[in-house]
Amino acid sequence: MKVEQLIVQYLYNNKKVTLQDIGSFSISPDIIVPSDNEKETALPAGAIVFEYNSKATPDDGLIDFVVQQTRKIKPLATSDLESYSILSKQFLNIGKPLIIEGLGTLQKSQQGDYEFMQGNTVNARLQPAPVQVTEKANEEISFTTPNRQPSSKKGGLIAFIIIFIVLAGLILFYFLRNPAKDDSVEKVEPVQDTVVVAKPLPPVATDTIKNIMPDSTKAVTAVRDGYSFKVVIKEYASKEAAQRAYTRLKSYGHKLILSNTDSTHYKLAIPFTTPLSDTLRAKDSLSIFFKTKAYIDLN
Repeated sequence: MKVEQLIVQYLYNNKKVTLQDIGSFSISPDIIVPSDNEKETALPAGAIVFEYNSKATPDDGLIDFVVQQTRKIKPLATSDLESYSILSKQFLNIGKPLIIEGLGTLQKSQQGDYEFMQGNTVNARLQPAPVQVTEKANEEISFTTPNRQPSSKKGGLIAFIIIFIVLAGLILFYFLRNPAKDDSVEKVEPVQDTVVVAKPLPPVATDTIKNIMPDSTKAVTAVRDGYSFKVVIKEYASKEAAQRAYTRLKSYGHKLILSNTDSTHYKLAIPFTTPLSDTLRAKDSLSIFFKTKAYIDLN
């Protein structure tokens, strides 16, 4: 089940839910969600109320609900909700409406806050949490279906293999990209040794080289600070085209990084401070939103 569906289901069950740095949704106690998941129920006007709060803290009850439904550990459930809030704010900040099925639509106003437009129907196709937990518990302790146990083990093995392949690919990608930078640094150091030790130059030239070396080191360090990974959303064949796209998206309030691999290839990326476990989710979300083939850059 998606994070968005879990948020909506938690609101139906508890009548209030808070999204970090966005605000709170409240539903009238008189609204009863039907148990029949094949039908939808009309939602009365004013049944759901949204309160904007840019400093809203994480909802502990929602985190526990996600842990219960997904069987994830609490840090991963917290990270999933944080990533959802970050991506939602990024979409809203560039003028895109955030549609939440079963609730309505959020959109950023000209004053900078978020406005909510309620939907017309309750999404009754969401399974209640107790039913899901009971079904899973019955499957694990039932002795009448012994054939499901090997299938479950096989599915777990396949999932482990897929995760191992993905992690191995990320590690290989990281080490394939980094040696190029390491080589470039190693090539600079022998030049400095040759000038200073083997063949001294006049003081002016030596000072110039010493002044250049620290600046280059600081530039490399500055690029790597401030984020855990970045997602490249598009590449450009000219600096002018890349700069135009950077300026346009930057005006929407989006945080971007413009860099180049060589003199004819430039790339535009969005930095993330979330754990590396969020790389695939961030890449897929940005690929769908920008309609491009985004990829992860760990440099």
